[in-house]
Amino acid sequence: MPVALITGGSKGLGRALAEVLAGQGWDLVLDARTAGVLEAAAEEVRERYGTQVVAVPGDVTDAAHRAELVAAAGELGGLDLLVSNASVLGAEPLVRLEAHPLEGLRWALETNVVAALGLVQEALPLLRASAAGAVVVVSSDAAAEAYETWGGYGASKAALDRLAAVLGVEEPGLRVWAVDPGDMDTDLYEAAVPQDVGERRPSPARVAPAFLRLVRERPASGRFSAPALLEGAPGAAEGAR
Repeated sequence: MPVALITGGSKGLGRALAEVLAGQGWDLVLDARTAGVLEAAAEEVRERYGTQVVAVPGDVTDAAHRAELVAAAGELGGLDLLVSNASVLGAEPLVRLEAHPLEGLRWALETNVVAALGLVQEALPLLRASAAGAVVVVSSDAAAEAYETWGGYGASKAALDRLAAVLGVEEPGLRVWAVDPGDMDTDLYEAAVPQDVGERRPSPARVAPAFLRLVRERPASGRFSAPALLEGAPGAAEGAR
């Protein structure tokens, strides 16, 4: 069975990706900071799909935890897909740059960028050994567009995009995709913009099939928009941007 490692896998998009991959027969290693919530999610996926699901609670900014995650994947037989989904906002709710706490920005960069690279570095031997190794980093529209109050978070995601783009060049044997999932109904969005609570947004479960399409079709490394992938137009997964 192919093996995927998903950070931030206890709820939201990470949980939805776990569900859609398990439904295709993937074994999983899931990470999140809250052990109880993570184990409950892992148990539900195991029971529903019958795949192996290993829950490894911890913080991705901890190098020892990252090593534990990759070791768990190795015990399942290797690693074919690494999904860097765990992220923090840096300020909750989001604020203008003039008021953005610098410590919050450091936290966002450490979690969203530095930890993501650290996990890739730890996982590269297993990914290179896979016949179809791939890395997905979950980006944001805020990485490419200037939205008021989204400066700190957007800066971290823009940096993540650049790391993914360079990794795709440096590792031609892998596929490296940065994916903007679009607006979703998640706890993260609610914490970012609580005044928007109540507006209708797609659920993570509706967005997850866009990621599955990339895994199935394996287009060249690049940056993709989940809404465009979900439109299903021929060649949509070939037009990285």
